[in-house]
Amino acid sequence: MEYRPSRRQLIANTAALGIVSLLGTDTSRAGPSWPAVDATFLFAADIHACRMASGFNAQCIAQGKTDENLRRHITALNTVDQQIWPGTVSGQASGLAGAGRPIGALLGLVIGGDMTDDGGGQVTKPQEGTQLLQFSQRYQQGSGPDRVHMPVYVGLGNHDLDQDGAPPDVDWYRREMRDYVEISHKPSVFFKPPVPATSYDEASDCYSWDWGGLHLIQTHRFAGDTAKGAISGLAWLKRDLRTYASDGRPVILFQHYGWDPFSLETWDPAVRHFDDRGIGQAHWWSDDERAALLAAISGYNVIGVFHGHEHDTPMIYNSNGLDLFKPMAAFKGGFAIVRVTDQFMDVVLAETDRLGAITFTKAFSKRLAGTPRR
Repeated sequence: MEYRPSRRQLIANTAALGIVSLLGTDTSRAGPSWPAVDATFLFAADIHACRMASGFNAQCIAQGKTDENLRRHITALNTVDQQIWPGTVSGQASGLAGAGRPIGALLGLVIGGDMTDDGGGQVTKPQEGTQLLQFSQRYQQGSGPDRVHMPVYVGLGNHDLDQDGAPPDVDWYRREMRDYVEISHKPSVFFKPPVPATSYDEASDCYSWDWGGLHLIQTHRFAGDTAKGAISGLAWLKRDLRTYASDGRPVILFQHYGWDPFSLETWDPAVRHFDDRGIGQAHWWSDDERAALLAAISGYNVIGVFHGHEHDTPMIYNSNGLDLFKPMAAFKGGFAIVRVTDQFMDVVLAETDRLGAITFTKAFSKRLAGTPRR
């Protein structure tokens, strides 16, 4: 599909290029300038809402993909603002810049894919999927103990997008999931979504937004994804970064796949399945796709990438110069708490138990270069 920028995008891109041209490469006089940054938010992935029309099957129950577990997860998310940034995590000093201070107000919850377990909850004839309905009843901002109490920035994963419907409606369930993203985030002349994006790509459904001088980008499985008829968002990502982050402001990227061993699986002919020792076709995303993404974000101030996909292991790691963060799956109680300021970035991974109590499992902190403010 040929990309045709809107009039608004053309104006924004032209203006951005003009600014870059005026500044040139010498920033010694003007220097970067963007709004102050102080953003605290949550990240969670792999919700796997699993309710079908007949209820929860035995496999969902055995895996813990139950509504009870999601409600416990939501209880924990809704109490994070009452917690303190921990001074110790797993018996060691956390190193967090904000240790000992209240976490306080949260700007939102970002979802890193696999909102549903099976294409939104397929039904015999195209209609609202039961799993997407369950997700929206839990992870859409609302009131009461069973709803998230903050804005939710949704993202799609392989479980949301890989399921085919019965012919001739093969793409119905993918379209349903993408429609949910669009009505949640795409502004238009006639419609204001509940959580509006700064920039929204109609082709790929990738979108971005800003919290002060922090630029955040949701790319679903990953920017550049073309599986199951998806249209690559890589060209949009390049334009978005050029338009909104050419001044060096901090950027955070959200996607479903990561650089962990599970995300990097390839076909292993010796055992005839995908694993992290294979030499064949990539299971989720390829070396070339990762290289294209790295090339697209090269030169920009990407301070972190948050992802999901692997369920069991909370991870904080570095690959290709990127700091990467992956909490335990949401249906298992996992999430991340993040604060970014002009001076530092704090991340703590957390889990909730069956009583809704929060345990911190991993912590990360790094200094960020201070920047002039508008």
